[in-house]
Amino acid sequence: MDIPIKKKHPAVRYRYSILAGLLVTALLIYLLVAGLGPQRLRYEAGKLTIAEVKRDKFMEYIDVEGVIQPRLTLRINSYETGNVERIVAEDGSLLKAGDTILVLSNPDLIRTIEDQYDELAKQQLGYQEKQIEMERQSSELKRNSLKTSYELERLSKENELNEEEYSLGIKSKAQYEVSLDEYIFNKENTRLIREELKHDSLLNGIQTDLLRSDLSREEKRYERSRERLQYLIVRAPVDGQLSFVNVIPGERVAAGTNIGELKIVDRIKVSAKLNEYYIDRVTAGLPATASYQNEKYSLRIIRINPEVRDRQIEVDLVFTDRLPDNVRIGKSFRLQIELEQPEEALVVDRGNFFQATGGQWIFKLNDDGGRAVKTPISIGRQNPRQYEVLEGLNDGDKVIVSGYDHFGNAEEIVIND
Repeated sequence: MDIPIKKKHPAVRYRYSILAGLLVTALLIYLLVAGLGPQRLRYEAGKLTIAEVKRDKFMEYIDVEGVIQPRLTLRINSYETGNVERIVAEDGSLLKAGDTILVLSNPDLIRTIEDQYDELAKQQLGYQEKQIEMERQSSELKRNSLKTSYELERLSKENELNEEEYSLGIKSKAQYEVSLDEYIFNKENTRLIREELKHDSLLNGIQTDLLRSDLSREEKRYERSRERLQYLIVRAPVDGQLSFVNVIPGERVAAGTNIGELKIVDRIKVSAKLNEYYIDRVTAGLPATASYQNEKYSLRIIRINPEVRDRQIEVDLVFTDRLPDNVRIGKSFRLQIELEQPEEALVVDRGNFFQATGGQWIFKLNDDGGRAVKTPISIGRQNPRQYEVLEGLNDGDKVIVSGYDHFGNAEEIVIND
């Protein structure tokens, strides 16, 4: 006799499939709810940097590195053409004014000076010869003038005698007139000789002045050529440090060629490069401080180069009080350039949240510190240590300021101990 077999209920037959389907459906619902809700990320507390928002003195300043530089650098040029015979001073040498840097040689200049000396000697000899000739001519004129003066005096007396004899009838009128004509002739001749002597004296004076002027020019020309010899020795114009010499022995350099550089080390400045963001906020006269060996030194800005290079501007500062010990060209200091006076503000410590969020939001911790929620904020001024908080946070709030590179799109951080 057959035993009837009861058919199982479909729910029993397909219970595993149904159970699997329920699990899949539940998972999909969970994922859907999780996707629509806030994205959470679990993170270990030890890997986070948490800072407290607080009211504090805020001063906007720039923290940069400054390098000691000379306030004045001189280019050393050769005044004379020549070949580099030897280099005396080495790069980096501390020199006094007048110290020899290098020595040039110029045979052509030596020959030129010798030729000019020969020409000067000829001029001096010619001057002496012309002086002797003018003195001889003057002496001759003076003798003629003396002779004619004597002859005129004699004829004057003779004419008086003839005139007396003519009046007494001793001499004829013709004899008297001949004597008178001779006297008048010699009188006029004497006058002309005296004028000639006067003109000769003036002419000799002019010629002497011209000769002396020519001789003086030749002497000055020779002296200038001799002075050029001293420029074959290139010397330090002032006290300073020789940066470099860019010529080598045997090299021929022309007049005006730059052969080196001298730094004035007793007058220094501190040069620093700032981000172009500060170009409208940095002005001459702003104070700054330098930290060195746990001491602070006061400075002020004296010059701003408005030219932007590689998105940076360069400023020069000087120490206003005392100098640090062992200050040397090229030494660096950490500088803090103050942009304004300290004032009360709501601040938060710096962190990489600003680079990741643009300062538009931050993760703020809840009261128990177990979670941090994405919170909109507004950031104002900043300095190398702090940001000024304008909106979104209150005094005493705690926020996450680092680790944002790993948070992705999370809107809530669950902090694990």
